[in-house]
Amino acid sequence: MTLSPKEITDLIKKKLPDAIIDLDDLKGDNNHYHAKIISSKFKGLSKLKQHKLVYSALGSHMGNTLHALMLETSDIKKKD
Repeated sequence: MTLSPKEITDLIKKKLPDAIIDLDDLKGDNNHYHAKIISSKFKGLSKLKQHKLVYSALGSHMGNTLHALMLETSDIKKKD
């Protein structure tokens, strides 16, 4: 069993309601993702703590129904 992008987004949004999430399925298998997440909840946190916050939102799915998640996190939207 795998997680769809919507399921991953919904799980993260429960913990980080203001999150802006850009999720890319790297292999097209619903099991290897790259996520860019922006949330005010990350303000003042180290990258490690930001990532732990995302992983805690995904709970037991990490390493089970979700094999790999590469993360980029920020508390502000960067200008393009």
